[in-house]
Amino acid sequence: MYRIMLFPHEVDTRELRRALWAHRIGHRFTDEEEGQVLWLADPAQHDAMMQLLLRWQRGERIMPERRRRPRDGASLAVPFRLAPVTSIAIAVSLAVFALMAVMGDVVVAMLTIVPVAVVGGGLAFGNLSEVVTSGQVWRLLSPAFLHFGWMHLIFNMMWLWYFGRQVEALQGSGRMLVLLVVAGIGANLAQYLTGTVLFGGMSGVDFALLGYVWLMSRRAPASGFFVPQMLVVFMLGWMVFTMTDMATAVGFGNVANEAHLGGLVVGLLFGWYYSNRARHPS
Repeated sequence: MYRIMLFPHEVDTRELRRALWAHRIGHRFTDEEEGQVLWLADPAQHDAMMQLLLRWQRGERIMPERRRRPRDGASLAVPFRLAPVTSIAIAVSLAVFALMAVMGDVVVAMLTIVPVAVVGGGLAFGNLSEVVTSGQVWRLLSPAFLHFGWMHLIFNMMWLWYFGRQVEALQGSGRMLVLLVVAGIGANLAQYLTGTVLFGGMSGVDFALLGYVWLMSRRAPASGFFVPQMLVVFMLGWMVFTMTDMATAVGFGNVANEAHLGGLVVGLLFGWYYSNRARHPS
């Protein structure tokens, strides 16, 4: 991040903040002892920011003209255009959740990491070699789209949108797609290696994105990434809490802890690699 200007504490900067976001100028305000500090994420937007600041100081209109609301539902496509990979991942998760409500365990059996069947009144499981040799390679990723309750779905989608759109906005959809696929597979394999087959959820990817965004913001602040430290503390604290017996005692049993940890490791590795590239472009 690049420091641009210092404003006194008593100056109302709300209109300026809204206008900067409306013009898609990546920025951040921090409250310092000496006042409010405005930071710029991308130096290529310096001139645009300074022009907007000058107009704001003159008291001129700085918000972009409102476009006429489309009548054909085109406004629904805005989130997709801004973060297509994240939007598709959320849409697939919602569709799978709806199908599970209609078709039940049939959908779960189709998306578990290895094939599941009922044999002799009990469950029989396949193995990873069978998944690969039979061409069912989608199973390595598909458990990430399984969610077993509304709260499970809502929280995972909320964090996926929070972190995913930041990655796509700053580094593109290609980077987000790679992170989602590698973290999803890594988290699923980490959970499977513990001997668990019936698991699911996007939380492994969420923790990967947390680790990635956090390391990028710490080691390459000019990249524009930002995550509140308290959010990092909360999510890591939650991951540790769910690994304890106390979590089971209060009703948070059957949490895919190894998937969380596996996803976090993938995200940190990616974050370390790409933050190094950002710091040393050559």
